[in-house]
Amino acid sequence: MTVPETMSAMVLTGHGGLDKLEWRETVPVPKPGPGEVLIRISASSVNNTDINTRTAWYSKSVRGGTEADVATDDKDAVAADGSWSGTPLSFPRIQGADCCGLIAAVGDGVDKGRIGERVLVRALQLVEASDGSQATITFGSECDGGFAEYAVARSSDALSVNTDWSDAELASIPCAYSTAEGMLQRVSLGAERVLVTGASGGVGSAAIQLAKRRGATVTAMTNADKADAVRDLGADAIVGRDDPFASESFDVVVDLVAGPRWPDMIDALTLGGRYVTAGAIAGPIVELDVRTLYLRDLTLYGSTAQPDNIMPDLIGYIERGEIRPVIAGEFALKDLHQAQEAFLTKHHIGKIVIRNR
Repeated sequence: MTVPETMSAMVLTGHGGLDKLEWRETVPVPKPGPGEVLIRISASSVNNTDINTRTAWYSKSVRGGTEADVATDDKDAVAADGSWSGTPLSFPRIQGADCCGLIAAVGDGVDKGRIGERVLVRALQLVEASDGSQATITFGSECDGGFAEYAVARSSDALSVNTDWSDAELASIPCAYSTAEGMLQRVSLGAERVLVTGASGGVGSAAIQLAKRRGATVTAMTNADKADAVRDLGADAIVGRDDPFASESFDVVVDLVAGPRWPDMIDALTLGGRYVTAGAIAGPIVELDVRTLYLRDLTLYGSTAQPDNIMPDLIGYIERGEIRPVIAGEFALKDLHQAQEAFLTKHHIGKIVIRNR
């Protein structure tokens, strides 16, 4: 496979608005180091984490939901901790947490027989920190990611997949579905009653399918105009975003929203119930009555780091036909601005995919 010297990419030049994403056509193609592979990217997709990182929403100085215009706040404050990991980003950076493509070249120590393999890249990757402990990085945040024609990844993070799904369909999986699967494994979800918030988004729509394959009874929180589409994904019941919850009605809450309704979600848990979150699009600052927590023996989980089995598990579900992609629309990589604008309207169901070629 012939590899060019330069490539096209959408490059993030700093925290801010869409103007910080610059289209460039002469970016050097990265070279795989020892234990790495070079991937010719076919498709990627849009995720909250890409936008939140660009706008520096993860900064502790930000108090509002993800729709807030945080990029115009104190730039020094948000730059200091504006990435999801809480450490400053280095720019320029190629974002894109999702990546589907073919291995085009390999570094030292990697079997050359891998060249030509169709792969998905882990969005959340475990790395060893300087003190020997393990840390988590996100593809497209702490390293360059999928909004380009080529990217490098560790060979162990580029997982082979054999399916008749299109590249666009596969590109909808890594970030959203691994986040959802990680949450469900974190709480050991079984055939229980579960509430999924943000149910029409990428992670929420994934969580519905993944919960149903575990035998759960799923209540999905979404707008009325999306209810039928969410039911088609497998939801057993729909609750509106402002509708009351029955007291102690869920064994598990899978939350991507937080915000003002967070206390209601906690009250809706049964005795001994579990709550897990991997997002806070309606606002990260919530109120907790600690008495509710301990008197009702509740357990609260955060979910980011993923064990190595998450992506292989998902690829197994794909290859056995146990889940299906939910594609809301497709855009060319050069049109990433429009893709993110469409994403932010929240009118879609599932994932907005980027065609890299």
